[in-house]
Amino acid sequence: MKLREWDYLPAFMKCDEVREYYDILEKRKGALALKRIFDVAAACIMLVILAVPMLIIAIIIKLDSPGAVFYRQERITAYGKRFRIHKFRTMVNNAEKNGTNVTAEGDKRITKVGRKLRRFRIDEIPQLIDVIAGNMSFVGTRPEVAKYVGFYSNEMYATLLLPAGITSEASIRYKDEGRLLNVAEDVDSVYIKKILPEKMKWNLESIRQFRFLRDILTIFRTIFAVLGKDYE
Repeated sequence: MKLREWDYLPAFMKCDEVREYYDILEKRKGALALKRIFDVAAACIMLVILAVPMLIIAIIIKLDSPGAVFYRQERITAYGKRFRIHKFRTMVNNAEKNGTNVTAEGDKRITKVGRKLRRFRIDEIPQLIDVIAGNMSFVGTRPEVAKYVGFYSNEMYATLLLPAGITSEASIRYKDEGRLLNVAEDVDSVYIKKILPEKMKWNLESIRQFRFLRDILTIFRTIFAVLGKDYE
């Protein structure tokens, strides 16, 4: 992936807080290129291997509840670009019209099959399509809806220097985010004021420490986290 020239960044990102992270990434253009090569190669291979399982999952979703197989919500990725993410639908049809944009563990909108897909993050497999398209990477800040990006601080905008990711250190640390939100009276408020800022600390630190091999390590840590390992 290629880092844009500073002068071509969106106006809202041209601030001193973002410049600090930009300078770090500018020195690691080789690692960014490797990251993109890995993303495309790995995503293509995985799509071929998982084609049949994905078809089976699609059929099960259709049998479980009415609605589309994929959930195509608009999200924000690098430089503020909007794209429609690919995920297996895990909630009732038009769920976003009957609740918040974040999901608590006990959310009644989650379908029976959807709950199992979310448990092992199987619902995120279709995001391989977004990786190939260049809208996402295997590792990077999880893509938010525009509503929550609107609450970003200037420093948080630095996370938009890179494509959004399927996983991240923040995702690993907050793998039980749904449980935290499950006890909240105001889910949106808790997410914006407490969870989002804490996740962003991990996301920003990941940019400071960015290395291609660290991305590979994060992928393996994610696999272990999904299988039950806890990280402090």
